[in-house]
Amino acid sequence: EMDSPRGRIDLMRGLKEGKVEFTPIVAGHFDKCLGCMACVTACPSGVKYDVLIEETRAELERKYPRPEGDALFRNALFSLLPYPNRLRVMAFFLWLYAASGLQWLVHASGILKLLPARMRAMEANAPPMTWKQVTSTLPEKVAAQGEERGRAGLVAGCVQRVFFPGVNEATLRVLSAEGFTVDVPKDQGCCGALSMHAGREDESLKLARALIEKLEGCETIVVNAAGCGSHLKDYGRLFAHDPEYAERAKAFAKKVRDVHELLAPLEPRAKRHPIEMKIAYHDACHLAHAQRIRSQPRKLLSGIPGVQLCEIADGEQCCGSAGIYNLVQPESAQQVGARKVDNVLNAGAQLIASGNPGCTLQIEQILRSRGKTMPSAHPIEILDASIRNAKP
Repeated sequence: EMDSPRGRIDLMRGLKEGKVEFTPIVAGHFDKCLGCMACVTACPSGVKYDVLIEETRAELERKYPRPEGDALFRNALFSLLPYPNRLRVMAFFLWLYAASGLQWLVHASGILKLLPARMRAMEANAPPMTWKQVTSTLPEKVAAQGEERGRAGLVAGCVQRVFFPGVNEATLRVLSAEGFTVDVPKDQGCCGALSMHAGREDESLKLARALIEKLEGCETIVVNAAGCGSHLKDYGRLFAHDPEYAERAKAFAKKVRDVHELLAPLEPRAKRHPIEMKIAYHDACHLAHAQRIRSQPRKLLSGIPGVQLCEIADGEQCCGSAGIYNLVQPESAQQVGARKVDNVLNAGAQLIASGNPGCTLQIEQILRSRGKTMPSAHPIEILDASIRNAKP
């Protein structure tokens, strides 16, 4: 019961009333929550569980002294993940790890079995890197093709920017083809989503302030990662009591649009060339539940001639990625992810489309663990391929 939303809310009430303290058992119940927000869309009473779990995790991090090993692991993750330049250094070593043959040797030796579960999860989730990914850069501005329809600023992200640079590149090309001039402010950092979801509130707000400074002058703020988008749209609430940033954050949040949300209502300008392919669209939790964006990606994909959309059974259930969940709760994440991958395979698709980099990494690593492969892409990459008349 305590690992259900209702049970956790009961624990929250106990903490507030002083009847419960942050013990390892209590902290464990909050740590085991995916934060998938499925309970938010399912709740008939409209309980804001997303806000409650976020606030509780921040309180937990302030008051609960984590065991030394757990604290060290989490601090190591957050000394890396929110910083794109540090991630790029990591990406170089991942490329070298695979290109040198060391990865093959490590797997063949069986040494991974001797490592703790969290370290094995980190190695398993590391994506195959190419030199092009490691060295990729983005232009600071891309002009609209034809008559300008609007102007936008792109949130380049952290994991997206380094591990899936093709998504940002495709986003820029598609927006340009559809009449948008896009700015990509230089040296922009993390939006703070991963830190906030893990309870690191002060760190998250510091990162958010820096991003507001970089992008608040943009007419529209476009994001192509589900977790980042839901967090950006929540800036108004997060800074409501900050006298310097309250109004700025509120105005910023109102301008945020997921790329599917921006494009789906518009009459297409660029010609869509056929892609004869069966595609399974995966509903990322922070798109479907947090932002209520479900139909827009499907509309964009269905607008491509030849595309057959295959629905995934129990499609709105989480894949187990959930920010850093698959790194700090690897056993549970694998069980959740296994169910998702079973349903993906049963859908009979040739390619899986996902609007969140964490979901893509999670599904790909479980497929690899089974000796299977399935091409994956962001919906905007598939749309870009159609517009360019290229293979996705």
